[in-house]
Amino acid sequence: MYIADLLPASERKRYLRIRKFLQARVRASSIPYWNREEFPFGLLAEMGTYGLGALHVDGSSTLFKGMMYVELARADVSLSALAGIHNELIVGTLTALGSEEQKLRWLPGLKTFTRLGAFALTEPEHGSDISGGLETSARLDGGTWVLSGAKRWIGAATIADFALVWARDVEDRQVKAFIVETDRPGYAATKISNKIGLRIMQNADITLDSVRIPAGNLLPGATGFSAANGLLRDSRAWVGWQAAGIQLAAFDAARAYSLARRQFGRELARFQLVQQQLADMLGNATASLSLMVQLARIREEGKLEMAQAAMAKATTTRLARATVAMGRSLLGGNGISADYEMGKLFGDAEILYTYEGSYEINSLIVGRAVTGKSAFL
Repeated sequence: MYIADLLPASERKRYLRIRKFLQARVRASSIPYWNREEFPFGLLAEMGTYGLGALHVDGSSTLFKGMMYVELARADVSLSALAGIHNELIVGTLTALGSEEQKLRWLPGLKTFTRLGAFALTEPEHGSDISGGLETSARLDGGTWVLSGAKRWIGAATIADFALVWARDVEDRQVKAFIVETDRPGYAATKISNKIGLRIMQNADITLDSVRIPAGNLLPGATGFSAANGLLRDSRAWVGWQAAGIQLAAFDAARAYSLARRQFGRELARFQLVQQQLADMLGNATASLSLMVQLARIREEGKLEMAQAAMAKATTTRLARATVAMGRSLLGGNGISADYEMGKLFGDAEILYTYEGSYEINSLIVGRAVTGKSAFL
């Protein structure tokens, strides 16, 4: 049985239709954009017509959403990252923590990818320790909030219509979330260039120089960092699906290359060591998918805990790193070139291993859960 067979008939039909689109339209088309570090607005618009901007709110099952993230990553990891952040952290935050007015203003455009948001949490000096170290400040001045500080590695910050900025209220010291339209005076986003992976995603440094926003831009449900915990837990789970998808992409590329490439008078696919690598790659991908299917079942029941999401993220990205390394090795010298896709996947796997909680941090979250002892200061 294929995992897609676990979906209801209507979702399975939609899954197959979107997978075909992603493989035929997005996969090969994304490589030139990746090489140039450019964002493919046309591809994003097409993705919107398939409903990929509304996965969080369209009533889809948890398994269907996960399989969509698999297929998005199989086509391009950068665009899967944008779709995942968009659904899990932008649409998800507004839906769970926003006011009715905020939802009415932003959700219709977000659902169709005609509007984009950026999730601005990480800072230049605070990544893994952001929960306690967050320095961006918010001060209520009459009827407006004044935000000052800096954010780093913020996806889509140079192209977004607004940023969801997490800042500490100077009055009560609580971390809160604010909608900051990107055309407001004092907001500036500078693209981070020369990345080894996720090159299509427009990550940026943000500076907030006394940016004034209306009091109504405060998300009423985001009063305290604990409000973000569920969102961050779910985003870790989402990366696990990405890790499965990039492994399938690496297997696809390696298998096709092994059948087409001839050395010593025969196809690479006839060599024992090549077949062993292909078998190991597919085994890693299948193990990752199986883990994520179980996680989807737990999440559907409302029982997903942070340690479970952290274990899934750490395990699947560790396997993804190994799988893509085998694929790169199998392609020999051609494996270092993005033109053969594997070089692109090799770089992108490093980003999955690091973002949404690094491998080490997620491992320590699991370690704390199983020992009852925290390794964090």
